This record gives sequence, structure tokens and C-alpha cells, in this order.
Amino acid sequence: MSEPIHLTLPDGVREGNENLVRLTPDAGAKVAALIAREGQGDLLRIAITGGGCNGLSYKMKFTGEPRRGDIIVRSAGVPVVVDSKTALYLKGTVLDYSHQMVGGGFKFSNPNAKASCSCGESFSV
Repeated sequence: MSEPIHLTLPDGVREGNENLVRLTPDAGAKVAALIAREGQGDLLRIAITGGGCNGLSYKMKFTGEPRRGDIIVRSAGVPVVVDSKTALYLKGTVLDYSHQMVGGGFKFSNPNAKASCSCGESFSV
């Protein structure tokens, strides 16, 4: 289970749990290393946008602060920020990371996806 978040949550931002999104230990370690290297913020924002070969696409970026309406989940030692619209599509998703030379990188496993592309970056519901 996730640890409590030690952040002061701004108005309109709520705390969620790993039932929304969960990072595997490998994904958490990679994200933590990237946060330290990139210096763009201490939060991983996961969003779902229109696009990709199956209609919806995952986007990840680092941010310094959550926005009104966001949900923060601490998973594998990393604070993850999700907007309320994305949360509808993301519930139950696991983010993993593979170090393999071919087919490696971040992979989303989303139980809500009816179809997903082979690259793992887009899906449909």
C-alpha cells in the first residue's frame, strides 16, 4: 500500500491511492532518477489526450506543482499527479519500466483499454 504524501495539498487538490495508478518498483526507480536528472519538478504528471493510433494517448511530464482538480497518488516512492478527466480512463492502471534493449521503456497496463497498439502508447475504450 502507498505511504502518506508529505506535501501540503493546495485547495482543490486531493489525495488518491494506488487503486487509481500504481508504479512498479522498476518504474518508480526510473522516474525518481529522471526527476533528479531533469530538474523540471518533483511530481510526475500522467495525462491522457486524444491522438495516437487507437484514439487516446498517454503523456508523461514532470511538474513542480499540482493544479486545481488534480489527484496526487504516491506510488513506489514517487508522487504522481493525475487530472480528474484522466482519472476516469486511468483507474487501475499499472506503469512498469523495462531495461530491455528492444521493447524496453515505460509500459502502461490499463484494465480499461479495449484495444491498444503494439507500442503501448495509445489505446481505446
